[in-house]
Amino acid sequence: MAKAEDLDFELSFFESLHKRMPKDVRVASLLAQVYTKIGRIDEGLKIDRKLVRLTPEDPTAHYNLACSLALKLRKADAVLALREAIALGYDDFNWMQHDPDLQILQDYSGFLQLMSDLKIG
Repeated sequence: MAKAEDLDFELSFFESLHKRMPKDVRVASLLAQVYTKIGRIDEGLKIDRKLVRLTPEDPTAHYNLACSLALKLRKADAVLALREAIALGYDDFNWMQHDPDLQILQDYSGFLQLMSDLKIG
């Protein structure tokens, strides 16, 4: 696990870059990852929503949004975002079933239905 001072550096670095380049998808994505890593889920969710607006056809952006929504305990919204990610081409279903960010969904009926629809589980 990264040291706190490393994460502090990453956070200030990517926040600074994001202020200068607010529409840079790579910077925003890395900033969202740092926010999530340090437990600032609300900020990560905000950036993930922005990424979906900037790249609406990107399945990974929708998947990451689903992860943030799951971490906020918004299960139904998370499953909707997963469905959108899949519709756009996301296909790492094994990871989806084991992703720690989606752990809260494992027993959720909407997620179980999604897995059934995909013929998984």
